Amino acid sequence: MRLAPLARSLALLGGLAALAPCHAAAAADAWPSRAITFIVPSSPGGGTDIYARLLAEGVSKEIKQTVVVENKPGASGNIGAAAAARAAGDGYTFLVSATPAIAVNPYLYKNLPYDADKDLVPVARGVDAPLVYVVPPNSRYKSLDDILAAGKRDPNKLSFGSAGHGSPTYLGVKVMEEKTGAAFIHVPYKGMAPTIQDFIGGRLDFLQSDVASVLPQIKAGKAIPLAISAKSPLFPKVPVWTDKGLPDVPQSFSVMAPAGTPGAVIEKMSQIVVKAMEEPSVKQRLIEQGYIPVSDTPAKFSQQLKAERAMWKSLIERNNITVE
Repeated sequence: MRLAPLARSLALLGGLAALAPCHAAAAADAWPSRAITFIVPSSPGGGTDIYARLLAEGVSKEIKQTVVVENKPGASGNIGAAAAARAAGDGYTFLVSATPAIAVNPYLYKNLPYDADKDLVPVARGVDAPLVYVVPPNSRYKSLDDILAAGKRDPNKLSFGSAGHGSPTYLGVKVMEEKTGAAFIHVPYKGMAPTIQDFIGGRLDFLQSDVASVLPQIKAGKAIPLAISAKSPLFPKVPVWTDKGLPDVPQSFSVMAPAGTPGAVIEKMSQIVVKAMEEPSVKQRLIEQGYIPVSDTPAKFSQQLKAERAMWKSLIERNNITVE
């Protein structure tokens, strides 16, 4: 008879455990019941912002709720990523980020205000974003080979801008320097929008940018594309530098959730992201911006992220790159 209370307690715990998946499913079914916020850790007008707003439009149509895009630029994405990491894991705040904040900065900065691995959970790798080398229309450099040759012949003479030390727009050039022996002057900015402003103003010799950020300038004839990292229907005649054995720089725009967000909500949001990007009008505009839509599950995205983190960690350690 003494075991009866214990037996009843165990039975109650067992019953609660059995109900837990039901509660999680019910929570996912009820979600979302109000507006969702996408935190973008970069300036308005840059590639991440362009993608986030296209995605917000598609997701809003799918969930029949408002999706607010909130820009929090600075520190190569750290400020926005930290804000997302501190947000409640209730399924109403997500981080829409380029590669640096989630795969590069953990190895670049000594004291991050967030733990990218523990505080943020992979939801979906939304699009791959090829990078393109551009020069001003009056530049004497007519190919990427010309720029690399100049960088070897006269080291640290040509200048280029980037979205910050942790951005692929900087590290991609660093990879190229490591591979070829060229050397350039790096001018960091807080996002691609101000970088492009100085480029158009004639204060930079070249850029390695994601296509979306610099596409308006290319269309206007203010930036001339010399080489691209992956074949693009936008630039069928522009050489692909990876075809020549030069290194690729993986760049993607992804969706992350604060830790503690219910797994069922993460799965549902991942499916919504994929479905939103497959909507014909959204997909066409993504392609027109130079993006390559990706249909990732959270598990597949997590594996991809792990591989990218290992690659960036190795590059940063080999070159002793640090940011205070």
